[in-house]
Parts: sequence; C-alpha cells; structure tokens
Amino acid sequence: MLKCYLPVAESFGFTGSLREHTKGQAFPQCVFDHWEILNDDPLEIGSKTNLIVEKIRKRKGLKEGIPALDNYLDKL
Repeated sequence: MLKCYLPVAESFGFTGSLREHTKGQAFPQCVFDHWEILNDDPLEIGSKTNLIVEKIRKRKGLKEGIPALDNYLDKL
C-alpha cells in the first residue's frame, strides 16, 4: 500500500494513467484529506497559482487569461 497527497488540480486523469502504467493491476482510492493555501498571486503571470488557473480554464474550454472585473459589472 502506498499513501500520498495529490493536489486535486493534478488528479484529473490520474486513475486512467495509473491503471495504464500498471496494466490494470493498481486501483487508487482517492479521499479528500486537507486544504492547503497557495500564497502566490493568480494574476501574476508565471506564478504557480496562475499556472493552475490557466490549466483549469483550458481544461474547461474557457478563454485564456483571467477575465477583467469589467466583464462582470452591470452596464446599465
């Protein structure tokens, strides 16, 4: 048995990849354990949090880059 911590943002596709590399002999049991705060600025290009946000936006099919606040303000 192996116990490790895997960030949720990096866990997508993990089960399939693990089973592929072990020829179906390994079965992960993923359980939430804890939150961890990242102190980087997600608006700073190249920071760890910015890379995570960009990767998630790409996976979800959203536009690249974090949208400006003006996109969410009412324009009456």
